Amino acid sequence: MDFSKVKLVVSDMDGTLLNPESEVSTRFFYQFNELQKQNIHFVAASGRQYQSILDKLNPIKDYISIIAENGGILKLNNIEQVLLRLPHHMVSASIKLLREIDGAYIVLCGRNSAYIETTDTEFISKFSKYYKEYSIVEDLTKVENDDFLKIAVYHHTSSEMHILPKASILKKDLQVIVSSQNWLDISHAEANKGYALKILQKQMGITKDETMVFGDYNNDLQMLELGYFSYAMGNAHPDVKKIAQFSTKSNSEEGVETIIDKLIKK
Repeated sequence: MDFSKVKLVVSDMDGTLLNPESEVSTRFFYQFNELQKQNIHFVAASGRQYQSILDKLNPIKDYISIIAENGGILKLNNIEQVLLRLPHHMVSASIKLLREIDGAYIVLCGRNSAYIETTDTEFISKFSKYYKEYSIVEDLTKVENDDFLKIAVYHHTSSEMHILPKASILKKDLQVIVSSQNWLDISHAEANKGYALKILQKQMGITKDETMVFGDYNNDLQMLELGYFSYAMGNAHPDVKKIAQFSTKSNSEEGVETIIDKLIKK
């Protein structure tokens, strides 16, 4: 395969670049240095909050672009390019609807912090893996002094089975997407990773044929369409495997690193 045109590598985080222990491999950080030598820019694209992505990629944070909150935020050279806020009246209405779903845990994702209104220790243990900055509040509908970018909803069993059927009514005004086995994300109608990536490609003068993309879940579908070298992880959702041009190993087998090795040796 001819990788000689690739100028941009874009990777999802959870289920993709991060291993099952939510860690970035030492191998990747070595590869990143090689990508820089070849003038290939790296983009971390995730449903995670911006601060959490920074924490995972701290050694290289000043040299990459970041798409956070499923496209709600894009930062290129540490300069904010995209900020898609949720209207406050829609935040309140959505939260009231989601509270009616049995077993659902709601996270209000702000620019500065994430907010939850539960003290359930089991949920907080899982939630805190994705959110570095967060506060526990009494009522999510009364949180002020922040820009709200996303509402993330968690279910211990299946977000697609238990949350999506009732949250789908919000699709007429907002973006509603299953982002993993347990999470569903509600965002601005235009917010998705593809929307942010398209802006980044335009600003950098990089085409689809020069872009390599890795993903594993439905919130990666739009950005996968923007890279000719689009890869579904071995652990990917069937929808991702259907749309991606190519496939690689699972995140537990360093599927991203396997392909980057081939890119470096092109």
